[in-house]
Amino acid sequence: MKAASRNVFGEELIPCGTSPMTGAYRNGCCDTGPFDAGTHTVCAIVTEAFLQFSKGRGNDLTKAYPQYNFPGLVDGDRWCLCVSRWLEAYRAGMAPPILLKATHQKTLEYVSLDRLKEFAHDHD
Repeated sequence: MKAASRNVFGEELIPCGTSPMTGAYRNGCCDTGPFDAGTHTVCAIVTEAFLQFSKGRGNDLTKAYPQYNFPGLVDGDRWCLCVSRWLEAYRAGMAPPILLKATHQKTLEYVSLDRLKEFAHDHD
């Protein structure tokens, strides 16, 4: 049996979002593994500013792709971002808020917990 994935606090990873269904494995969680080439580990609450930033970088997350059951994202959606894209947005002053309890611990290999806490949107 596979051990439960862990969040940045070392606790069991909670789901990030299911409407739309997110995660590299489309299971609602920011799980990662050998088939997650992009390291989609940051559970972000996307903002309009971030969506426009991403679009300007060649990844239009607002565009629907029905063949992949992807409706396109809107402001307020929860989405598992690639840690590299989140860092890029952070450096540009466009990083969206994140849900720490739904952000995979692998993120800590790239970003410190203190930095992540600056963008925390968790409410408990």
